[in-house]
Amino acid sequence: METVILIIHVIIAIALVALVLLQQGKGADTGASFGGGASQTVFGSQGSASFLGRVTAALATVFFLTSFGLAMLAKQKADSMLDLGVPAEVTETYQEVPAVNTDAPMVDEISVDSSNAPMIDSAASSEGDVSKSTE
Repeated sequence: METVILIIHVIIAIALVALVLLQQGKGADTGASFGGGASQTVFGSQGSASFLGRVTAALATVFFLTSFGLAMLAKQKADSMLDLGVPAEVTETYQEVPAVNTDAPMVDEISVDSSNAPMIDSAASSEGDVSKSTE
């Protein structure tokens, strides 16, 4: 049953798009007032506007009805899932994060032993000036 309604729904949707694209805009009637082909229409002297408008309205009604039918079937399917034992809500469980060790020294409290660090001569590292001129 759901597949049949879904197929009808898709066909109606495609037909609606085609009908909307076939219709003329409101500005297209200006040429018809000067005798621009109103007598050559298949649908009579009023043109195809009223016929296509009525068909579009009918297809839109069927489209809304199939949408409503598909929504009802989806709700019934969801209710039947609850009857089978599928939980309505999924609850998430979280593990507790262990507390931060406050006995560990902070970065500011750590003393740096600079006795083993290499020394950089500031005069030798200047741009292009390798000799020491300060004595």
